[in-house]
Amino acid sequence: MATVKCSIPKGTRDFLPVEMARRNYIFDTIRSVFRAFAFEPIETPSLENLSTLMGKYGEEGDKLLFKVLNSGNFMEGVDFNQDYHKVAPQICDRGLRYDLTVPFARFVVQHRDQVVFPFRRYQLQPVWRADRPQKGRYREFYQCDADMIGSPSLLNELELVQMIDTVFDKLGINVCVKINNRKVLAGIAEMIGAPDKMVDITVAIDKLDKIGLDNVRAELAERGLTAEQIKALDPVFSLSGTAAEKISALEEMFANVETGLKGAAELKELFALINAAGPRCTVELDLTLARGLNYYTGAIFEVKALDVQIGSICGGGRYDNLTGIFGMPDVSGVGISFGADRIYDVLTELNAFPEGLEQAARVMFINFGAKEQAACIGIAARLRCAGISTLIYPDAAKMKKQMDFANRKQVPFVAFVGESEMQNGTVTLKNMSDGSQQTMTVDEMISQMK
Repeated sequence: MATVKCSIPKGTRDFLPVEMARRNYIFDTIRSVFRAFAFEPIETPSLENLSTLMGKYGEEGDKLLFKVLNSGNFMEGVDFNQDYHKVAPQICDRGLRYDLTVPFARFVVQHRDQVVFPFRRYQLQPVWRADRPQKGRYREFYQCDADMIGSPSLLNELELVQMIDTVFDKLGINVCVKINNRKVLAGIAEMIGAPDKMVDITVAIDKLDKIGLDNVRAELAERGLTAEQIKALDPVFSLSGTAAEKISALEEMFANVETGLKGAAELKELFALINAAGPRCTVELDLTLARGLNYYTGAIFEVKALDVQIGSICGGGRYDNLTGIFGMPDVSGVGISFGADRIYDVLTELNAFPEGLEQAARVMFINFGAKEQAACIGIAARLRCAGISTLIYPDAAKMKKQMDFANRKQVPFVAFVGESEMQNGTVTLKNMSDGSQQTMTVDEMISQMK
């Protein structure tokens, strides 16, 4: 058999035990906050029908979908001289999910008789995007989503901000929550006389932090906006002040634009709720925030780490009719997604992971031989029942080898059960951090370690 080079696809990663311990710390922190806000867990398949996914993320999103070839003789009868977009649906009808929100909308419609509205769900699962891999951007990555569906109340948006604040406070990351409203963006497009270019405007504006204002203007021109229309956007780019001052200026700008006024009113109500709640993190109104996904219709959110240069680490927004495309119209939803992989990168750069996460065992028994091993088995069972992670070294190897293993695995305590301990029903416990040793009963050992 030929030797195969060990490798994985670009944009994917293996995770060592230390990395998994740190990732689980992030997942557990986020999950605990979701539960505190009364969200319920669900899961959906990695594969979805392409009919579920296509057309929901915009033109750029559709290009980033991983499509899965049909099984069997899928090429039979296919004319490969046709345009790719005509060939693709004939040879693949499934794809890897791009996010968790569209599958959630499908889930809600499919299980409408089994969930209670308003429905609050959370979901921690991987998603896939055929993107160009770079720092903080992967082809396979985890999203941690929380959504409320079946209620238009802006209290839901407030609770999302409160969850963001709580999660990042627990993780020790300083963040800024940026908020805008898609109705405001639609109002801006209408105000400059380009209502049909709303998607083009939002896609370009959403890149402002990455490519700069001049390049955004150039992209707007490429997308068909006139020089006058692009210039008319300048007041939006230059708007400054507090959220209240920006909203007041918007109300003046939108004097004759109903959609824009509605968006400004929603922002006014939301920021009043946020100010009353008094979050610890910075929350600001950013009128250049667009979020490129087409299904957003109201408030939109994006979270930036203040102490690390990296892209958005959390984002989301309001979608008023996402379930409508699956035959269940007029159901409003809102949600956020925490980017676990980018949060991991931020905590790594800040050296902010708690110590001891990588400890698999709290205590390790030295293996002196068959009789001693038999005695350790019963003691280890009692420790594990008491919730103490316990390891018995599997071989009666030299003491130095076993102690070196304990040090490398950062096991905080090593236990010795030799001939005298077996006779007396005791255990000698060594603290690996200071070298101190104590001989005690198993009950005393459990009490001390707990």
